[in-house]
Amino acid sequence: MKDRFDIFPVGVIRKENGDVRIEIFEKYGDALLGLDDFSHITVCYWFHENDTPDQRNTLQVHPRKDKNNPLRGVFATHSPVRPNLIAISICKILSIEDTTIFIEDIDALDGSPVIDVKCFIPSRTLTSEIKLPDWV
Repeated sequence: MKDRFDIFPVGVIRKENGDVRIEIFEKYGDALLGLDDFSHITVCYWFHENDTPDQRNTLQVHPRKDKNNPLRGVFATHSPVRPNLIAISICKILSIEDTTIFIEDIDALDGSPVIDVKCFIPSRTLTSEIKLPDWV
C-alpha cells in the first residue's frame, strides 16, 4: 500500500454577503453534467487553515471544543484537526450556473479547497438503527 496519495483541488468554496457557492475549476466543468437532477451533494473539502504538523498530530479533542464533553479520539468526532484534514458536508443545491454550484450553506471557510463533489444518494439505513453518544 502507498504511504502517500496526491489530492488536488477541483474547486473552491466562496462565501460572500450571504451567498454560498462552490466554484468548480473550468477544467472540471464537464464533471457537473447531470448534477442538476439532484437536490443535495456531498462536498469533500480541505481544512486548509489547520494544515500544520501540530494540528495533524492532534489525536484527541473535547467534541465541539467544549471542555464539558468527554475527551475523544478525533475519529470519534467531527473535529477540524486530524491526521488528514478532509471535511465532508451534505449541502442542498440551490442552483447550478456554468461551473458554479450555489448551495444553501456549508460548514467551511471562504477559500476552502474543494477536493471532490458527489451527488447525494441517501442510505437505506433506518434512523432507528443509528447509535449516537450523549454529547451529540
